[in-house]
Amino acid sequence: MGASSRVKRQSGPNQASPFRALPVALLALSVASPTAAARHKKPPQSSKADPDTTANRAATAPGAGQGPAVSQGSGWLSRVARTQAAQPHWITPLVTVTPRLEQEFRYDLSWQEKFGTTTGLYGGGKGVELIPAEKLEVIFGIPSYNVQYSPSGKRGFADEPLLVKYRVFASNEQGGNQILTFFLGTSLPSGSAPFTSHHAIITPTIAYGKGHRGFDVQSTLGIGLPTGGTGKLGRPVVWNTALQYHAARFLWPELEFNFTSWDGGVNGGKKQLFVTPGVVVGRVPLRNRLGLTLGVGLQVAVTKFHTYNHAVVFSFRLPF
Repeated sequence: MGASSRVKRQSGPNQASPFRALPVALLALSVASPTAAARHKKPPQSSKADPDTTANRAATAPGAGQGPAVSQGSGWLSRVARTQAAQPHWITPLVTVTPRLEQEFRYDLSWQEKFGTTTGLYGGGKGVELIPAEKLEVIFGIPSYNVQYSPSGKRGFADEPLLVKYRVFASNEQGGNQILTFFLGTSLPSGSAPFTSHHAIITPTIAYGKGHRGFDVQSTLGIGLPTGGTGKLGRPVVWNTALQYHAARFLWPELEFNFTSWDGGVNGGKKQLFVTPGVVVGRVPLRNRLGLTLGVGLQVAVTKFHTYNHAVVFSFRLPF
């Protein structure tokens, strides 16, 4: 997230700062988790670390529907359920891309601030995540709509992101409680100035996760390889790590570290690190496989060089 952030906006004098709302949002999410949990019967201990249990039961239940079209859909959802049952059942972090295979609609919002100038990123490059086959996930990102809040600020869409995941191996909580996945991401230069890189960027990534009881670590390491303009863009190496604790059925407090190092380009030799405390609440069952997950956190730069000072991050997800 830090590697691609070059945009900014200015908060107006009468505009409520999103940073002031962060403590209230954190408290609201923390309270919402036990409140939602009270509406549902507490599952056995073996299901505590399994947010997909309810959804998987719904997908594999007999008599889910009638007719060929329904049968075909049920087969696909059953395959998704089997795929997710074979892997750890952690929650997806706020910033770090999980090595788990997910199927959901996701919409993120963030407000980045630097020297009093703030930029809103609406959508965050997230979108529709699908599991078309076992061990495979495809993410069709929605380009982020960016707004610079300043007298001369610009607005427009960023580049189009796409991502494919291939799960190499996985074992759930009854096994080794770990997972290894390869990513291949790309961004297409479809955005408007100044929110585009003007060149496609290919990003191979390796992702690993390991859990122990209520704790888990999810980490990714990737490098951005521009198809052109390397003298300006460089080759950013991005290392994200999330530390999570499953505090309650729906409550997942976390601490993330988002590190970027540039090889070449205008930022060649520079490094930046963000520390991101946050909390994710989910997956709250809604209907059959459909669930609700919400998250909020604060990114804070801890290195002298940084592309922005700090950012509030919100995440809205509908896993299905």
